[in-house]
Amino acid sequence: MQVKVAELVAQSKKSWDDAVLSAVGEAAQKIGNITGVEVVNMTADVQDGRVVEYKADLKIAYVE
Repeated sequence: MQVKVAELVAQSKKSWDDAVLSAVGEAAQKIGNITGVEVVNMTADVQDGRVVEYKADLKIAYVE
């Protein structure tokens, strides 16, 4: 069995959790057999003292 890794950038205006869940959901439609996800980094954009966009760098593991 060979495990492959895809790197993605997730974004959400709600939360980091939403960003990760949305990215994994979208990836699952294009990449079959996802076996794991690693959140490598989390950042956010801030405007006027408020977080306006959450971002997460992900590594998604899958087998073909």
